[in-house]
Amino acid sequence: MAAPRNLLCEDQFLCSICLDVFTDPVSTPCGHNFCKTCITEHWNINDQYVCPMCKEAFSIRPDLKVNTFISEMVAQFRQSAQQKASSSSPEQQVSKPGEVPCDVCTGTKLKALKSCLVCLVSYCETHLEPHLTMSGLKRHQLIDPVENLEGRMCTKHDKPLELYCKTDQMFVCMLCSVLDHKTHEFVPLREEYEVKKAELGKTEAEIQQMIQRRQLKIQEVKQSVDLSKKNADREIAEGVQVFTSLMESVERGLNELIKTLEENQRIKQKQAEDSIKELEQEISELKKRSTEMDQLSLSEDHLYLLQSFPSLKDVPPTKDWTEVSVPPLSYEGTVVRAVAQLEETLSKEMKKLFDAELKRVQQYAVDVTLDADTANSELILSDDGKQVNHGDVKKNLPDNPQRCSRYINVLGKQSFDSSRFYFEVQVTGKTKWTLGVARESINRKEAIPLSPVEGYWTIWLRNGNEYKALASPPVRLSLKSQSEMVGVFVDYEEGLVSFYDVGSAALIYTFTGCSFTEKLFPFFCPCNNDGGKNSAPLIICPVNHSA
Repeated sequence: MAAPRNLLCEDQFLCSICLDVFTDPVSTPCGHNFCKTCITEHWNINDQYVCPMCKEAFSIRPDLKVNTFISEMVAQFRQSAQQKASSSSPEQQVSKPGEVPCDVCTGTKLKALKSCLVCLVSYCETHLEPHLTMSGLKRHQLIDPVENLEGRMCTKHDKPLELYCKTDQMFVCMLCSVLDHKTHEFVPLREEYEVKKAELGKTEAEIQQMIQRRQLKIQEVKQSVDLSKKNADREIAEGVQVFTSLMESVERGLNELIKTLEENQRIKQKQAEDSIKELEQEISELKKRSTEMDQLSLSEDHLYLLQSFPSLKDVPPTKDWTEVSVPPLSYEGTVVRAVAQLEETLSKEMKKLFDAELKRVQQYAVDVTLDADTANSELILSDDGKQVNHGDVKKNLPDNPQRCSRYINVLGKQSFDSSRFYFEVQVTGKTKWTLGVARESINRKEAIPLSPVEGYWTIWLRNGNEYKALASPPVRLSLKSQSEMVGVFVDYEEGLVSFYDVGSAALIYTFTGCSFTEKLFPFFCPCNNDGGKNSAPLIICPVNHSA
């Protein structure tokens, strides 16, 4: 005969209210079994005492006592399950620190495989088996093992937190929904879970986009650094080439100077030596004649003296040295001429550099047009917005906040707050003008100095040939010839504004160390027409890259 526990169906050990194995099982007068806590709470909630299984109603609350038989059967079932757990699955891992242990294991705790949100218990592989095989337990909600399952119980009603109160933004149990939050809006946890999961997905997508944008920014910064290094390497190579050429020119000029001076000195030395040699030879001849005459004058032989006298009476033929001289060499101006020649060489090299520099900045050419809304009412702008000159008549224009009211200035329509830009302005035929860039917040209504402190980076021409950079203080500029085309280049990040004489490809002036924090606008002032002497317009010209 088989053991009694093998004849019992496992479903008989489940409480129909909590769907878990009985805890302190009690029997109702109608013969059905429940956990003592489950049936007690069920009757506490409802006004009538009705059996949850057969719906039989009792006039008075039955006096419930623990069913000892069912309790013993449940105990045998639990013991059998524990013995089965201890004899099977020896390969299961023992719970380590930081891992969720099985709540059922006694002694050595095995690692939990799942946690039950209904039972509020974590199970290892062996103790989880009833939840996978018994029909009642299969309906329980299993999740990956978590700690503190008690935190998933309502502290007030000791029931699972199964609902989300949207009104109070909190988790509640079923009893909360009919007692403390009866008028509130509820949704199942799964529904709120899906909503929040979708929000998490959206947030995660945004975070991923932020990560991608920052990764792109990293690439952009790296590319900028690489480009900067390439530019630096190029400039270094060009600098080495130019300065090497200059040093070679200096060394060559010095060698030529030394060679010339030494050669001149050698020639002069040779001339002096030849003269000295010739003089010494004549002295020797004269000394010889003098000796002969001394000897003859001492002779007592009258005939011999008279016979020798004709050949000795005349001075030996010699060179007339009266006009002969060997003046010292004068080297005044020799070094100056050598330096002047070196300066000419340097000027040629500088011209090559400026040509290359101008072509480089011309690559950043932008299309600039004049903004009529900023133009002083005395200015005349062309229809295409490329030319401006001063008129004698003040037009009746609305004095909007952008308009330059005090001075006859006008700004470009285009603004720049990053990178580099370049434009060219024809100034042919003008005796005075002011050009450059200005920040957006300049004072356009009052008389203020055009200086970097006030937001202006400009140069000007006055009286036809007087150039100044309007720095603090202003800097007088020297141009070899009057400029006909001025180029304006701005490097926003580097903080510099450069002006070029396009015709001669010469750098006129550079503002360095500028701190730009807002938009910059091209700035133009044609100045007054001065009775027709300065009537020519300022003309914004397209950049000729092939020049």
